[in-house]
Amino acid sequence: MVELVVLEQAVARQRLKRAEKSPKQAEAMVGEICGLAVSLALCARMRSRQRLAARRRLPKAVPPTNAH
Repeated sequence: MVELVVLEQAVARQRLKRAEKSPKQAEAMVGEICGLAVSLALCARMRSRQRLAARRRLPKAVPPTNAH
């Protein structure tokens, strides 16, 4: 049980570090020549994350039971 909590904390720390690092990397890449491509890639990534989050929020569909 304790190992599971430690593992979850480690995953959360990694997620936080990635989230902090991501905008800095994006700003650096946008400043380069490939700014438009990076902007489009970032938009696509954000949209996919939003779709994933929305899918997680949706309740699971339960198949109807036969009343016959």
